[in-house]
Amino acid sequence: MTILNKPFDTQHNTAPFSKIRNEDFLPAFKFAIGKAKSEIAAIVKNTESPTFENTIVALDYSGEELDRISSIFFNLNSAETNDEIQKIAQEVSPLLSEFSNDITLNQDLFKRVKSVYDSKSKLDLNTEQTTLLDKKYKSFARNGANLSEDQKVKLRAIDKELSQLKLKFGEHILAETNKFEMLITDEKDTEGLPEGAKEAAKQLAESKGLEGWLITLDYPSYIPFMTYAKNRELRKQLSIAFGSKGFNNNELDNKNIVLKIANLRYERAQLLGYKTHAHFVLEERMAETPEKVTNFLNELLEKAKPAAKAEFERLQKFAHDLDGLEKIQKWDGAFYSEKLKQKLFDLDDEQLKPYFKLENVINGAFTVANKLFGLNFNKIDTIDTYHDDVMTYEVVDAEGELVSIFYADFFPRAGKRNGAWMTSFKPQMIKNGLNERPHISIVCNFTKPTKSKPSLLTFNEVTTLFHEFGHALHGMLANTTYPSLSGTSVFWDFVELPSQILENWCYEEETLKLFATHYETGEIIPMELIEKIKASATFNEGMQTLRQLSFGLLDMAWHGVDPSNINDVKSYEKEAFGDTQLYPEVKENCMSTAFAHIFQGGYSSGYYSYKWAEVLDADAFEYFKEEGIFNKTVANKFKTYVLSQGGTENPMTLYIKFRGQEPKPEALLKRAGLIK
Repeated sequence: MTILNKPFDTQHNTAPFSKIRNEDFLPAFKFAIGKAKSEIAAIVKNTESPTFENTIVALDYSGEELDRISSIFFNLNSAETNDEIQKIAQEVSPLLSEFSNDITLNQDLFKRVKSVYDSKSKLDLNTEQTTLLDKKYKSFARNGANLSEDQKVKLRAIDKELSQLKLKFGEHILAETNKFEMLITDEKDTEGLPEGAKEAAKQLAESKGLEGWLITLDYPSYIPFMTYAKNRELRKQLSIAFGSKGFNNNELDNKNIVLKIANLRYERAQLLGYKTHAHFVLEERMAETPEKVTNFLNELLEKAKPAAKAEFERLQKFAHDLDGLEKIQKWDGAFYSEKLKQKLFDLDDEQLKPYFKLENVINGAFTVANKLFGLNFNKIDTIDTYHDDVMTYEVVDAEGELVSIFYADFFPRAGKRNGAWMTSFKPQMIKNGLNERPHISIVCNFTKPTKSKPSLLTFNEVTTLFHEFGHALHGMLANTTYPSLSGTSVFWDFVELPSQILENWCYEEETLKLFATHYETGEIIPMELIEKIKASATFNEGMQTLRQLSFGLLDMAWHGVDPSNINDVKSYEKEAFGDTQLYPEVKENCMSTAFAHIFQGGYSSGYYSYKWAEVLDADAFEYFKEEGIFNKTVANKFKTYVLSQGGTENPMTLYIKFRGQEPKPEALLKRAGLIK
């Protein structure tokens, strides 16, 4: 038993990060698994007849300590990892996978769950209780409870191997990202780079005892270089390094891991009686079937492709007219797009960045949450964190009641994976009459302040912050009884609605005037810049849509078929990208070997959900625009039916309660400028 197995003697029961040592985790996991097994055994051995309370509810509240330790550990493995933590993850993952199987393959436990499920019509259950009962029954039926003993052994072996492969996949990508460094020693090779990016590169080089400017594959370093650096050869070098992660025929290669994961997922689905992994996954999604997903993606593709082709030809012509470029390549895309955007809209990120000081953008997100949902964010320095960069807040409602604890971690570092995500350290639930409030965190990778400048965000980073903050609000405002239905525990193609809808506020004058002030002069962002932001919002939207659709189609290509005859990852991927490809093929690059969303994270057979949720968010925001973007009545309906309900009811039912109708795809196509 370690510090992790005792009640946390901390303010608001927050995680005591500074007191936890790496060596605490393995014994803590083993102890908590043992405790959770005892809780399950108590349910099974209960001599009373199975009831909703003594079986279904007891099962949902079991393993609370294990869940808490897992959330702390795996969040650290993403945001503040090291060799030791990665090694522990490799040891712990099979234990957790086995424990999960111990539950779903426990025949006596399943008998009790089935007994309650079969008497459902006689029970007087409310909507949330009915959903919980259905979910618990399906978690057994869908995960092997009806299999023979031999098949159960096979399922356990598959799950154990998958858990280790997914971790290994992510470790390889992080190692490839950290390994690559491009040191520039001749200042003329930094031509075009904004001063802030140049200064950050110099500081990074200095921190490693090097002379010159250091460029890495971390987003705040990679993206400015690809967007502004004039040296095409260096852009090419960087682009190929970025696009070949996990595809270098070295000890960090992911090709075989991709094939193994795809085949094991297929084998698992077949074992459980499903045609493919996608059929298994989509049964529990709004989209329901792979056919529906593929039709949805292809329908959007048909509408977006003409616009994308026209935009690509315009970009090619622009690059040719400007620099005599015969054929535009992937490493030219961001560079010439930015130049063309500047020409068409007289707008570039460097003009906007002074108005988006990180602290101001954070306050802007807080102000929006206050105006919509009555929340107040009070910075607090007495809550323990896992890194000095992490900021902490008490979130309270208008009456001063605690709603949530909020952690924010914004800057890149060696032990942190790229990208942005929201996560939780403690879920919301109602237990023993107490409404336990959640501990929510968002993690991003924005440019660090330099000696001469604060952290200034690109407009794209502003929308990223609002996106993750939207997920955070979904977690913070959770108000359900049962932990497994709380917060973001919703159908995967519904989970992006709260995050994506919040991005819309970034384009509105009414919002920007609240926080977009020049970091030196305090001047509010000029109206003409707001107009340009709005006008440029659909710039290259066709190409952007095609890119997202290509990822969704690649995901379905891996998971909606029998992959046993796929031998070559690259050529298979090339075929999947066929209808969406605009740029010439780069032989050194491969998307699949670094596609962490589907091979490491939870998006397998679910990448389409970004586009699916865009339909929902465009339609929902149209409602806000009709009534006023800070309209309290609409905001309250959104909070009541979407943000607080978690997974207690079918998402389409919740959406209709909020909106009064099903979502219309036209709202998205119109917003994207793909239809008039």
